[in-house]
Amino acid sequence: MKFVMTQAVCKEGLALLDGAADIYIADNPDPNQYLDQMKNADALIVRIAKCDGHAIENSPNLKVIGRPGVGYDSVDVKKATELGIPVVITPGANSRSVAEHAVAMMFSLAKNLYEGQVEMGKGNWKIRDAHKAFELEGKKIGIVGLGAIGHEVLKICTGCGMTAAGYDPFLSREQIEDMGAVYYEDYRDLLKDCDVVTLHVPLNDKTRDMIGKPELDSMKPTALLINCSRGGIVNESDLAEALRQGSIAGAGLDVFCSEPPSPDGQLMNAPNLIFSPHSAAQTREAVIKMATMCVKGCLTVCRGEKWPYVADRSVYNHPKWSNK
Repeated sequence: MKFVMTQAVCKEGLALLDGAADIYIADNPDPNQYLDQMKNADALIVRIAKCDGHAIENSPNLKVIGRPGVGYDSVDVKKATELGIPVVITPGANSRSVAEHAVAMMFSLAKNLYEGQVEMGKGNWKIRDAHKAFELEGKKIGIVGLGAIGHEVLKICTGCGMTAAGYDPFLSREQIEDMGAVYYEDYRDLLKDCDVVTLHVPLNDKTRDMIGKPELDSMKPTALLINCSRGGIVNESDLAEALRQGSIAGAGLDVFCSEPPSPDGQLMNAPNLIFSPHSAAQTREAVIKMATMCVKGCLTVCRGEKWPYVADRSVYNHPKWSNK
């Protein structure tokens, strides 16, 4: 059995393959550049890397693609499914880490920590009198997407005394209210009402640019926007302009349309913006959970067994899986 990895997973994940598989670590995000290695690969594990249809089609022995994490927009899932190749994902493995990161960004912005640090570094002690900081207790947190991560955010924020509002097209009013959030049928209405909005949705045709100028203009001028999901969900040009114009009070981004983003771009130089390098899921705990879950799933599929956590469960309707 052969595993190809665009980048190495952590040692705990690699240990599960010890004696079970040959491993080729490419240290290259594009499998098309090492198709000679892909020709006899049983499994491909991709991190923040593209796996397009061409690479999949030219990997004749490929049985499974693993993606440590829950986002899979970098993988051509449609082509993989057409060929009967499951795309293994790791739901829940990074939920707490991403949720804590989103909440940390909320607190950083609410307490004006970054500006305080920068100004103190310049010798400006009077920044303490700016009075930009505010309390989050009693404020309304709007959560767009109440899957595992969004639900964790809800629990943390309500534990801090915030009230919660929720939007998720895949959940009913009863399900959202049972979580302890006010149900919103349209996320645009949620944007208007909330003091903080945090996004936890996948990137697809329906969510791309779901937050643009009209949505930003509808938010409170005192509101904060947090995005720890995928960069394409927020229109970056519109966000930069909203921050410059003061349409919203601040934003925290862990994800970007192009990664890494240009340090000279208009977004990165916008006021009242904090950012991190797509690292919300990169805690020690989450990295281990994602890697081990992904490797276990790939090994299961390579043995001809169905793994439940895949990007598209219809893959198991393929003739390859008819007798399994």
